[in-house]
Amino acid sequence: MMASPFLSVAAAAVVLLLSPASAFVVFPRPIPRVHSHVASTMDRAEAPIRIAPDAGKIPQWEEPPRQGLSQEEFLASDESKPDLSEMWECPLTRWDSDGVDIAAAQREARKMPKAPLELKATAAANAQGVEYFAKNRKKIRADLLKYGAIWIRGFDLMKGVSGFREMYSALGLDPCLDPLHSSGLRKFAVERDALYEEVNKPSLRGHYIGLHCESTAKRTAAYAAFVCFQKATESGGRFLVADGTAILGEMDPDVLRRLYDRKIRISVSNLDIPPSFPGLVKEGIKNLVDAAVAPKFDMDLEMIYEADGKPGRLQAIESAEAPINRHPVTGIPVWFNNAHNHARKLRDRRPCGVPEVGMTEVFYADTLEPLSLEDCEEIKRASEKHITALPMEPGDVLLVDNYRALHGRDVFQGDRFHAVSWFTWDDNEEWRGDERRIVAKNGLNQVMNQMMDFLPKDFESDQS
Repeated sequence: MMASPFLSVAAAAVVLLLSPASAFVVFPRPIPRVHSHVASTMDRAEAPIRIAPDAGKIPQWEEPPRQGLSQEEFLASDESKPDLSEMWECPLTRWDSDGVDIAAAQREARKMPKAPLELKATAAANAQGVEYFAKNRKKIRADLLKYGAIWIRGFDLMKGVSGFREMYSALGLDPCLDPLHSSGLRKFAVERDALYEEVNKPSLRGHYIGLHCESTAKRTAAYAAFVCFQKATESGGRFLVADGTAILGEMDPDVLRRLYDRKIRISVSNLDIPPSFPGLVKEGIKNLVDAAVAPKFDMDLEMIYEADGKPGRLQAIESAEAPINRHPVTGIPVWFNNAHNHARKLRDRRPCGVPEVGMTEVFYADTLEPLSLEDCEEIKRASEKHITALPMEPGDVLLVDNYRALHGRDVFQGDRFHAVSWFTWDDNEEWRGDERRIVAKNGLNQVMNQMMDFLPKDFESDQS
């Protein structure tokens, strides 16, 4: 029986909701964790072995573990503070990627201090509470620019929402929307404090989230603060961070040059239309999705059939972008892209269970061919060598310069509650822009969250 075109359009909307540029992956069973090259086969009849990626640095969990608050306690907002719901829109991406000298960029990148810097509370600093951050604001902000990320440990202040807000306010950080607010992959934990829940949903706890900047070709948050209120109750859930300059300096120059010269495009969703549908019907579906759904996302998307070679597949593909970008403030070239998270050849070989509609792909922009296995393998090697897998305890915060450091999350078991606030440019009104929250986007966020909450715990697909 042929599907109704209206159902196809609805499915396309779900596709776009399920997998914007920060799409995720699922696999609930224990995965071997070893250093390994990506398998060379792409034969779908013999699915690749899934291997959980390793990390260059794996700090130990604290012993004894730090005690947190109950969920009722840590989510309590200070009602005396102003409501931040009408926060700034996420600022437009600052691109400065033309004319990069690859050899010079790699030399410069290798000289940079590497993220993350660790800032561990002394008893005296912890006792100061928010005053510590107010007094040390200038140095902390300077270190964030210098290192790209700061792991703040051992402060009781940030064990709850109200103290976390006091901390980021004392540092002069100005909240904005998630660049993909409408995706629903993150809902607000406490909207009036501009705090999103991180990816803690039971259906997503088996996802390995690869390295990415919180960005699209169009919008990028300037900074982020990730906070742990409750670590995973059973196991796993380490927060991943990697320095974009370290990855740039590490990567094979020939691969880096090829990716830079050809640029990349990222497909953020698949909609498989029966190949037997008449061309006119398929074109109508494409036009409807393009006109009715895509404009509701702050992404420059092009609807293209069969880019990955699958007959009848309609893919939403972002515009071309360079994998290297100069930092807006320092001018230092940085590995600035989400290929480690989105490349299909990597997703198929690590813990992954996104429905096929939500699977992503990375293409060479000049030919729309998927990245080669060899290039994916080098992205994997260079990226994972520089991952620090943080064992975040209640009250720990990771400050991130979103143009310098990439982040991700390992799989976990049990319950976990991490959260994040995004920040705009607080010292540059032109870069910040004058857009406030677009209320119309919130409906899509809520719809998507309701859909995600219907997925079973430990949702798994077997699509390789």
